[in-house]
Amino acid sequence: MNKSNFKSYGISEEILNALTKLQYEKPTEVQERVIPRALEGRDIIVKSQTGSGKTAAFGIPICEKIDIEDNKPQALILTPTRELCVQVKEDITNIGRFKKVRCAAVYGKHPFSAQERELKQRVHVIAGTPGRTLDHLERGTMNLDEIKYLVIDEADEMLNMGFMEEMEAILSKLPKNRITMLFSATIPPEIESLCHKYIKNPLMIEINPENLTTERIKHIYYRVKENDKYNVLIKVMIMENPDSCIIFCRTKENVGNLTAKLQMNGYPSHGLHGGMMQNDRFDVMNSFKRGEFTFLVATDVAARGIDVESITHIINYDIPLEKESYVHRTGRTGRAEMEGKAISFVTPYEDRFLSEIEDYIGFKIRSAEEPGDGEVEKAKAAFFEKIEAGPKLKEDKSHELNKEITKIYINAGKKKKMRTGDIVGAITNIPGVKAEDIGIIDILDHISYIDILNGKGDIVLKALETINMKGKPINAQRAVKR
Repeated sequence: MNKSNFKSYGISEEILNALTKLQYEKPTEVQERVIPRALEGRDIIVKSQTGSGKTAAFGIPICEKIDIEDNKPQALILTPTRELCVQVKEDITNIGRFKKVRCAAVYGKHPFSAQERELKQRVHVIAGTPGRTLDHLERGTMNLDEIKYLVIDEADEMLNMGFMEEMEAILSKLPKNRITMLFSATIPPEIESLCHKYIKNPLMIEINPENLTTERIKHIYYRVKENDKYNVLIKVMIMENPDSCIIFCRTKENVGNLTAKLQMNGYPSHGLHGGMMQNDRFDVMNSFKRGEFTFLVATDVAARGIDVESITHIINYDIPLEKESYVHRTGRTGRAEMEGKAISFVTPYEDRFLSEIEDYIGFKIRSAEEPGDGEVEKAKAAFFEKIEAGPKLKEDKSHELNKEITKIYINAGKKKKMRTGDIVGAITNIPGVKAEDIGIIDILDHISYIDILNGKGDIVLKALETINMKGKPINAQRAVKR
């Protein structure tokens, strides 16, 4: 298969247009191997690490195959964490934007009633965590009778988080005649058993983790005493002078303590761990993605679902106790053809964990000498100059995609018996506006949201000042991001 572009897969113009604006230039290895088989309707098991581009590997064929005229969900994507669930929803929405594919995210610690309302709309794809997905199924607020595609993403993490019982319960309720794709960094016996039980004659695809780990990432480690970690960290931060860096800790207590120290000493940093309120976690994550601060101190929750292409450094302040976590963590850097650096601190009692990691990734990690005080002193000026200059804000990867899309809202919804056909009919009567210029329409109880594509937003907003819908005038305004 020629890797030069995505056109060779026979993908529709709507999907190709979105991929171009999202700057998908050529398929990654996992995309090259999965997309053609998924388009053929094969059941697939993929052994691949974080950072390989697997979301697009299943997202592109799903968006291509969705029948947008069907009101019931046709694809279910199960993810282990809320962050990954939201990330998958964003990716599916972006890939399917011009085809008008609607994706809903259902996850815990988010109002059930809001998710229930969204599921009553036309939804083509559902991304969900196992617990909340099963909750919707048991309450009858989610209809999966017409699911044609099931994706189990990061299956080994589902196992680690104790979701296997919920997973089995969900799988038992799905149509038997479906296409199933399972993605996992490792295939432990429990996952293998799940595959035998629920996946028919699957094609096995394995992406070599060594390639992902070594191609663009430089790996080193420092031997440090536990009490010296913070001082060595500051030296390493100054010497490396990263543009964007995640510092991993094992526990939320360590995250809190380290973040407090860094902030107290003026280093632009925030913490992220599973004990935080969900909205606070999303706010920190989104702020980091935008480049508003340099150092994200996090537990492994950040290794699942944070998709930032320009992270220059990963620092394992606490070396992971599970070898798989090392690859998940380091997979946050060295993305999108950029180079990255993975730095680990190893205390005198952690040699066993380092050896297990090296055996797993298939190469020795180079030991480095702690930076000397003199060289650190020389590097301070450049380091603090970058901090004082302030952040260089990053554009969201969907920026180009959204430039020609205007989201508007009107003050009419279900309570006024507004239907999709009423909205489409009124807008297509505007001179110069066609049906293909109208994107996703969300009709709520009292208001409706409409995506206007192809740069026609201002034309539509101006015309709606004088247009009636269902015989009545409406108020239309540009919507702020919800």
